[in-house]
Amino acid sequence: MGKATSFKDLIVWQKAHNLVISIYKMTTLFPAEEKFGLVSQMRRAAVSVPANVAEGFVKRGIKDKCNFYNIAQGSLEELKYYLMLSKDLGYLKENDHVLSEAESIGKLLNRLWSSTLTTDY
Repeated sequence: MGKATSFKDLIVWQKAHNLVISIYKMTTLFPAEEKFGLVSQMRRAAVSVPANVAEGFVKRGIKDKCNFYNIAQGSLEELKYYLMLSKDLGYLKENDHVLSEAESIGKLLNRLWSSTLTTDY
């Protein structure tokens, strides 16, 4: 694949966007009392991942780009915790496929961050 011209060209963004959709769908099944608690936190953390990849993509400086990609990684880790908590609370019976996808996205984010450090602008 050639050089990305838009954040939408990045596989990491595509996968993170699909993860957001999955999180929104799965949290519709959570108890109503979690609407402003865990559901909100999970959705915010999930949305933060592709949003920060998109914002970092257009930043011109390496330091700025890396900062946004690092924030995306932090949000992804936060989401992974919420997924584990949701299972422990009995809101999710199975979350292995979503956690696996989050792990995959994390590896892609690491590669994006590393490649940003070695790119000439």
